[in-house]
Amino acid sequence: MVGKFFRKPEAEYADRVPPGQHLTNGFPVLTYGDTPSVDRATWQFKVWGLAQEKTFSWSDFMNLPQSNFTADFHCVTTWSKLDVQWTGVKVTDFMKSIEVDPAAKYVLEHCYGGYTTNISMDDFLREANFFAHTLFGEPLPAEHGGPMRLVVPHIYAWKSAKWINGLEFLTHEELGFWERNGYHRRGEPWAEERYSDR
Repeated sequence: MVGKFFRKPEAEYADRVPPGQHLTNGFPVLTYGDTPSVDRATWQFKVWGLAQEKTFSWSDFMNLPQSNFTADFHCVTTWSKLDVQWTGVKVTDFMKSIEVDPAAKYVLEHCYGGYTTNISMDDFLREANFFAHTLFGEPLPAEHGGPMRLVVPHIYAWKSAKWINGLEFLTHEELGFWERNGYHRRGEPWAEERYSDR
């Protein structure tokens, strides 16, 4: 597979490609189950748990500050794609539009199709994280998580939940789909936190 679809990272990228990763020549699509088809006209994004409940429409999200991002993307299945270009809303900008109890320490990401994944507030609130609706200048395709996904560049991509439609704020860690099925609770690429040691 190396050579046709993937390549070993060049020395100049040594500080950007975590251990055990190969650079992809494309942008692979890995999905468990069916790909949801979600119309932007009916898309909703909900916030609840240790937060004042609130529901956003697509237009509500588009009225938030929009930013362009270039970020590296690391999949737990050992491929990385550098300099992916996105447009969307910074997590830190989004957080200004909701009220969250300071007791919240974790977030459970909820998605169309029933997928969930967990993330700590410390990892979630980083300035580099964002909700993406555009990929390389085009509306985010469904196979890549459209109409919207979260992107958390500093941890493995399963935490960058596709088809996201809600955040549940919690005092405690509640494992999501892949975490319950053997993936690491956090997923830090440089430490190769791929799988659980439980």
